[in-house]
Amino acid sequence: MQPIIIAEHLSKVYRTGKIDVPALTNASFTIESGEFVSIVGPSGSGKSTLFYILGGLTRPTSGRVVIGGTDFSALSDSERTAMRKSKIGFVFQRFNLLPTLTAMQNIEIAYEISGRKEPMDRAYLEHLTRLLGIFGRLNHRPSELSGGEQQRVAMARALITHPAIILADEPTGNLDSKNADAVLDMLLRSNRELKQTVLMITHNPEAAAIADRILHMRDGEIVRVEEGKGRSPLADAAR
Repeated sequence: MQPIIIAEHLSKVYRTGKIDVPALTNASFTIESGEFVSIVGPSGSGKSTLFYILGGLTRPTSGRVVIGGTDFSALSDSERTAMRKSKIGFVFQRFNLLPTLTAMQNIEIAYEISGRKEPMDRAYLEHLTRLLGIFGRLNHRPSELSGGEQQRVAMARALITHPAIILADEPTGNLDSKNADAVLDMLLRSNRELKQTVLMITHNPEAAAIADRILHMRDGEIVRVEEGKGRSPLADAAR
């Protein structure tokens, strides 16, 4: 079976005035369907640039990305947008919730924007939000929620469309250890129980360790690959 993500010789160069600044250099790897992969590295290592390229949010200077057999790099802007909506769920460090909407409305609007024709599965929404511990907070606006609750709403928003791929960019970066562990546990459950492919960018080696594989980046290059534990931090705490 073909991998769900194929990255071939990805490079990205930003131009600042007359100076070319390489952010990513010749990155190549594959991710199998249903795999959980972490990408780690210090600030400036190219993690976020790689994230935006894989999510179709920016184009590489050279190389290509194949998502589910489709060459992402060759698509028009509108075609890339359609593919993102149908195949990819995003979880960002800054939550990106609409401040004037309730948690429920933030989730609902994400489903509407995805363009799916069938009505949202309310039973699944309840199941998902109960798992995330936010079912009783759905009528609150983001300003009335804690940082951990906002991130869990953002996760529900990403998961509600049943995307094949979850891209998470520093999802625990603004959270305390308790909320971070809950978010990591949900990412692992979405991978194991919902069979979603998860790619997580993080600078935290403990968070990265829950993955099946860990790609280490430095200076825009993938310098090492190692196996992860594939186990939730909540499971470790119970041992």
